[in-house]
Amino acid sequence: MRITFSLLFLATATLARANETSLPLIDTTSGLIRGHSAPNRTCVAEFLGIKYAAAPIGELRFAPPNRFTAPSGAFYEASKWNLADTDWFPNFTEPSGLRVWKNFAAQNNNPSSEDCLALNIWTKGPGISAKKPVLVYFHGGRFTIPGPHSPFFSGQYLADTENVVVITVNTSYRLGIFGFSGAPGATQNVALLDQRSAVEWVRDNIEGFGGDPSRITIFGQSAGGSSVDYWSFAWRGGPHRRRTDPSVRDLPQLPPEHKRVFREPLVQRLAGRRLRGAESEASSVLACVRAADVVTILAAAAKVPALPTLALPQATFHPTIDNATVFADYEARAAAGRFARVPMLAGNNDFEAGWYKLSAWAARTNLTEAQWDLYDERAFTCPSSYTTKYRVQHGVPTWRYRYFGDWDNLRLYNGTAGLGPRGSGAYHGSELEMVFGTAQGVSGVKNSPTEDAMSKYMMGAWVAFARDPQRGLLADYAWPRYDPAGELMVFFIPHRSVYLDASHNKTLI
Repeated sequence: MRITFSLLFLATATLARANETSLPLIDTTSGLIRGHSAPNRTCVAEFLGIKYAAAPIGELRFAPPNRFTAPSGAFYEASKWNLADTDWFPNFTEPSGLRVWKNFAAQNNNPSSEDCLALNIWTKGPGISAKKPVLVYFHGGRFTIPGPHSPFFSGQYLADTENVVVITVNTSYRLGIFGFSGAPGATQNVALLDQRSAVEWVRDNIEGFGGDPSRITIFGQSAGGSSVDYWSFAWRGGPHRRRTDPSVRDLPQLPPEHKRVFREPLVQRLAGRRLRGAESEASSVLACVRAADVVTILAAAAKVPALPTLALPQATFHPTIDNATVFADYEARAAAGRFARVPMLAGNNDFEAGWYKLSAWAARTNLTEAQWDLYDERAFTCPSSYTTKYRVQHGVPTWRYRYFGDWDNLRLYNGTAGLGPRGSGAYHGSELEMVFGTAQGVSGVKNSPTEDAMSKYMMGAWVAFARDPQRGLLADYAWPRYDPAGELMVFFIPHRSVYLDASHNKTLI
C-alpha cells in the first residue's frame, strides 16, 4: 500500500494538562486505546506497547508482517512496554559511565518475546483538532540488540518541549535471525518490512493522537539510520527522512553467504543433519525451523561465527541483498537519483569509535589511534558525505552536521595510556540524549546548564526540520543547506554551534 506524504503547516492549539481521568479513548485499528500521563512530563500522554502487527510466530515466523486488527470493541490499556525480540571494560567514569553503557547496549535484563511488533506514542492533548508533525524513530543496535524500555528513547521530553507526536519503533521490529533469517523459501529482510508496517499503522491512526499523517518524518541512529536510507531506495515515495548516523556501515550480505549462515551452521544444529542445498528441501527446512522453540533457535544462532572484518566483527544475521528492500548497487542508484526525493538531515559524531572501543576491548582487539580514526572515516564520515552529496546533486534539500558533545554525565571513560588519550569523546549514539532530552534520565546525574542549552537547541532544530523539511532549518535556525563543494555544514560544539562557509571560515549561529 502506498504512503503519500506532503507538506502542510497548521497552527497548533493551546493544550490542556493530560491525566488519567481526562485522557480520551483513541479509536484505532488496534482497538480502543487509552494511555496514561508520562512519568516525568505529566502533560504528555504516553501510549506503550500498541500492537500494529500480529505476533510473528508459527507460520508467521520469518514471514512478512501481518497487520493486526483488533476485534470489534476491543480495548487496550497502553500502560506497559511491549517485550523485545532480545570481562568489564576498565576505567568507566563514575557514577554514570557504566550506567549509560548498560542502558544503550540493552544490558538491562529486559524480558523478550517473538510477540514484539508494537510501538509507543507520546503526545500532548490527544484527540485535539490541530495536527502536529509526527516523528517516528528506528533504534540502532546492529539489527541484533533490542531497545525496550530504554531511557535513551523516551519521547516524553521532546513531545512536551516541541509539541510534536513522537513514536518509537524501539520494541517493534524483528532482530537477528528472526528479522534477517536467510531461510530458504522465506521472504528476506522482514524486519525492514516490519518498519514499513509500523509507519503504515501511524499513517492510518495518528490523527486520533493529534498527529498530521501528511507530515511524517522517520529518523534513526546506527542500524536505524541504515534503515532510513534503505527505505529511501526501496520506497521512493517515502516520508521526509532524517538520519542521526550515516548508513551502510555494515555492508549487506550477499545472498549465498546469507543462506550459508542459515543452512549449514544453524539448521545443521537444529535438524541434526547436513543439508545438501537442494531446492526441494526448502519447505522442509523452513517447517523445521518454524517448529523449533525460540530458546533452541537463539542458542543455535549464537553459535554461528561472527562475520570477520578488518576492525570489528559484523553481526551474523543482518540485511541481505534481495533487490527489493536492499540492493547491491547503491552508488549507481544514488548517482542516478533513484531514491526518494525528499529532504534529508544527516550527520555523525566526532569520535564514533569512542563507543566501539568497548567492543574491541571485550574482543581483545587492539587498534592504534590512527586506525580508530580511519575506522571513523570509512564507517561514518565517508558514508554520510556520499549520501548527502548525491542528494544535493539531484536538487534535494539537504543538511549535514557533526556533533562534538562530550559531557561529564555522559562520558563513558577517561583516556589512559592503554586505551588512548582521548577518552570516549563524542561517541557513537551520544547525540541521542540531546535530541530526546534524556541525558539526565540516562545517566542519573544532573545536566550542566550548557548541556541543557545544547539539548534544547538540537530538539528545536530537529523539529524545525520535521515541521517544514524544505525551509524550517534555514528560516528558524539560519542553517545553510549542505554544499559538498565548500563542505558547508553545521558543527555542534559545546557553548556554540557553528557552520563552515565555502572559504572554511567558521560562523557562529
